[in-house]
Amino acid sequence: MKKTIFLLLISSLLPLCGIAQKGLTIQHLTGNLYSYVTWHENDGAQYPATGMYLVTKKGAIIIDTPWDTTQIRPLNDSIQRKHHQPVLMVIATHHHGDRAGGFDIYKRLGIQTWSTQLTYALNAQYKEPTAAYTFKKDTTFRVGGYALQTFYPGEGHTKDNIVIWFGQDKVLYGGCFVKSLEAKDAGYTGEANLAAWPASVERVKKAFPGARYVIPGHLGGTDPRALDHTSELAKKPQ
Repeated sequence: MKKTIFLLLISSLLPLCGIAQKGLTIQHLTGNLYSYVTWHENDGAQYPATGMYLVTKKGAIIIDTPWDTTQIRPLNDSIQRKHHQPVLMVIATHHHGDRAGGFDIYKRLGIQTWSTQLTYALNAQYKEPTAAYTFKKDTTFRVGGYALQTFYPGEGHTKDNIVIWFGQDKVLYGGCFVKSLEAKDAGYTGEANLAAWPASVERVKKAFPGARYVIPGHLGGTDPRALDHTSELAKKPQ
């Protein structure tokens, strides 16, 4: 059963352009997997971004950096306090600020940062924080008795978007490649390949047919139907 385990700084008094800056929430998904949400101003309103982390015997692995980088230390501290484990590494699922924007902070903290080589190149091109370590092909990370698999399905939200598969728990983390069932449109499509996106979704479904939970990058939810919903949104006129 899903359970919200702690809540930090919600509706804090820190102003951002006149808007109350929301903080950090962390929710248990299943097993040793947790999702977290931070908020960022987008078009004059606070908008949520979801990331994940896995707790292993050797430490925690974070998938995507907090969009609100002021929440990096609270997230790290919360993981240490709750699980008595340090953060070992962070993997970004594409080059945008809501996924890789905190790389420089994590590097200063001595925490490994990882991305695909394509994501690294795009971060460098746009003068955004880059990862310290890269991988070229789909890669399985094995840490503390757990395995997680990166998978490049093809272009969709961006040309470099990947998804992460946690096979032991049958959890698929989609990042911004997957749209929440709450989403009414495909979101930011400035770098999207809308024509290719549905076929890329089908590759994900074929690669991981038994997903119990599918985690989108924004607006929440865990329903596997989000994959088909993403395809339908990509086909709609934008």
